[in-house]
Amino acid sequence: MKRLARICATWLLALAFAPANAQQPGGETAAPPAGVRLLADQPYGPDPRQRMDVYLPQKAQQGAPVLVMVHGGAWMFGDKAAASVVNRKIGHWVREQGFILVSVSYRFVPQVDVMQQAQDVARAVATAQANAPSWGGDAGRFVLMGHSAGAHLVALLSASPSIARQQGARPWLGTVALDSAALDTAALMQRRHMPFYDRVFGSDPAFWRSVSPSDALAPGAPPMLLVCSTQRRDGSCTQARQFAARIGATGGRAEVVPEDLSHAQINDELGQPGAYTSAVDAFVRSLTGTPGRS
Repeated sequence: MKRLARICATWLLALAFAPANAQQPGGETAAPPAGVRLLADQPYGPDPRQRMDVYLPQKAQQGAPVLVMVHGGAWMFGDKAAASVVNRKIGHWVREQGFILVSVSYRFVPQVDVMQQAQDVARAVATAQANAPSWGGDAGRFVLMGHSAGAHLVALLSASPSIARQQGARPWLGTVALDSAALDTAALMQRRHMPFYDRVFGSDPAFWRSVSPSDALAPGAPPMLLVCSTQRRDGSCTQARQFAARIGATGGRAEVVPEDLSHAQINDELGQPGAYTSAVDAFVRSLTGTPGRS
């Protein structure tokens, strides 16, 4: 009974940390709006979870920029088609601005570890880059974005681009990390933390460092925008500022955008008109050269 109680407590904490509409019973999934075409479940590997959904403007122009979105879910669950993951982003970037949006799923802990998840995302990026011309996209105009666990994964790939290169991915323009509290994974694991992190990151300090964006940071990282929730008490904004300072010390570019929104709202409300979307849009436009609208 004690073991069952510990398991239940861990999952309740994980569910509390997960994004709204993650892969849970009754979770809402997105349907593409008018003017958007969906290529669903495009494979980038043999596992059923190695799939991506591709959202295309109805009249895509050749050379469109590509936004790759990586969902959250405590590294243990989640849904690439969840409304909170894609709906407003599709409306804002695909329908209004002519981007292509690629929403990526990946294998979960404990089937794989976190480094293998990052490799999955990198492999998805490589596959999307290879297919971009056939979709009307430009393989040289990719921007990565992730929320929660997905934010950690895209930040790790950006901090250590060699992980992505080993999976065949080419350089991308920049990265948007939406509210990760695991940017300094090693430090996180050495202080008081929610129990599910132990299941995700294990007990080996060497592994913590290998999957910690702060520890893995190498010169030449692409520009990063780090969005953080000021409503959280687990150091999300502190880690974002510290990570941005480390990037700046290597000569890289990093910006921090603190938002008075919940962890779930950081994901769900991006793409909705307002100052938050405008800030992210300005960063994306600075990379892709697109005029954009907020």
